[in-house]
Amino acid sequence: MYGVMTKLDVDSIKNDWLTDNAIAFWEEYLEREELNQFPAAQIILLRPSMSFMLMNTPNPLTLKEVLPDFTRTTHMFLPVNDNRDVEAAEGGSHWSLLLVSVIDGVAFHYDSLQPSNDMEARKTSKKLEVLLGKKLRFIHMDDAPQQENGSDCGVFVCLLTKHLLLKRLLRADANKKISMSMKEQYVNAQDGRKTMLNLIESKRKEGERRRSRSVSPFRSSKSKTPPRIGEENESLKSSW
Repeated sequence: MYGVMTKLDVDSIKNDWLTDNAIAFWEEYLEREELNQFPAAQIILLRPSMSFMLMNTPNPLTLKEVLPDFTRTTHMFLPVNDNRDVEAAEGGSHWSLLLVSVIDGVAFHYDSLQPSNDMEARKTSKKLEVLLGKKLRFIHMDDAPQQENGSDCGVFVCLLTKHLLLKRLLRADANKKISMSMKEQYVNAQDGRKTMLNLIESKRKEGERRRSRSVSPFRSSKSKTPPRIGEENESLKSSW
């Protein structure tokens, strides 16, 4: 069962700045449909709310109980938001992607409207250093694909996450060094939005089919009375 998508979330995917929940839905899809096919992979797709919490918490060690266990993590993807008001829900005006190779000690920053989120990405990287107990070399990816308007940043984060996860990390030759450059990689945001909307619609229909196959005595039973508890329960002692 996927997380609930509101009308606001779906509308944001149609033609607006993506909500936290819209990006989280895409991450969940990648985890369920793609990442689960590689059980040995130790890759984490951190949710936008967790990335935001990490960036804005003075002592990130206090978050250990609520964040995933990074002990065996090799790579992690973090959507970075430029919201600076911790009390503003769905705040900010720009998304970018931070891809951290824990095993290499490197944080790659992909910003589709560079250098908009440079400060936020560096701040998040520094907080991760505390949690991981190791230094991270920060690399701003100058060749990251650039958006052509003011609202496609979240879509770029989603599509770059998918490309880097599937094409670079999961299907890479373990014996060879891989390039994390996105030079000459074209991102079609409109196609990305359509893909996300089609995915949501297919999951909605899948949920409807699943519910229609479930048997409920209240839905189609010929009996006019509600179901009764079985006789085998009569021997159980009651306590009041």
